[in-house]
Amino acid sequence: MAGHSKWAQIKRTKAVVDAKRGAVFTRLGREIMVAARSGGDPAGNFQLRTAIEKAKAAGVPNANIERAVAKGSGQGQGHGTQFEAVRYEGYGPGGVAVLVEAFTDNRNRTAAELRLAFNKHGGKLGEIGCVGYLFEQRSVVKLATPDSEEALLESLLNLDAGGGPEVLSYSHDPLDTSEVHGAYSDLEALQEGLRIQGHCVRSWEHRWIPLTSCSLDDAAMLQSCLSLLDALEGLDDVRSVAANLEADESLLNAVLD
Repeated sequence: MAGHSKWAQIKRTKAVVDAKRGAVFTRLGREIMVAARSGGDPAGNFQLRTAIEKAKAAGVPNANIERAVAKGSGQGQGHGTQFEAVRYEGYGPGGVAVLVEAFTDNRNRTAAELRLAFNKHGGKLGEIGCVGYLFEQRSVVKLATPDSEEALLESLLNLDAGGGPEVLSYSHDPLDTSEVHGAYSDLEALQEGLRIQGHCVRSWEHRWIPLTSCSLDDAAMLQSCLSLLDALEGLDDVRSVAANLEADESLLNAVLD
């Protein structure tokens, strides 16, 4: 919708990842450890290769990556098996749907930290399934933006005509990266197909995409919701946060200022 920003755009505007670099390093290290359970060789473990690429893109030192791989694959001190992937769901101010993925070695601690963050910022931690149906998990590949949207669309049509994975949607930002969305199971094939089409692939990941949006038009409520999402992003156990928040850009800029 013209003049509106969704949570994925809002996160870029707020530079959440840069502001919480330490938390990002921690969660990416855990993601590598969990992925390395299936083997410590990235060449034969796409999940591990994906986690390592994300860590490198975030500036995680190579020594940290190597230690995480060793721990996860059982070659180093500690054990990656202590962490498990857990999903939590809840509501933010104004009924915004929030889906949180975490890697934790203590479910009780993680749930308590999440519940505190939700309660403190006017939200509520709910039961599994309460908002999950409002999201779809997709493959997302980020590309260095082509010269034009027409060039991107042409390459996506060529990908489809060549028997490549189906492209579900795309976005083109002439000032930033473009994104191509595909089915959850097509992540490896999608990023490889886009490389073959000549694109510079910046990163790839699985991401929860909201199927509907919840627009907030009250400044105080929007501020509370942004504070909640920031608080969740800052928790060490949290791997990712997805929300169906949408806000008018002029209101968003006013709140951020």
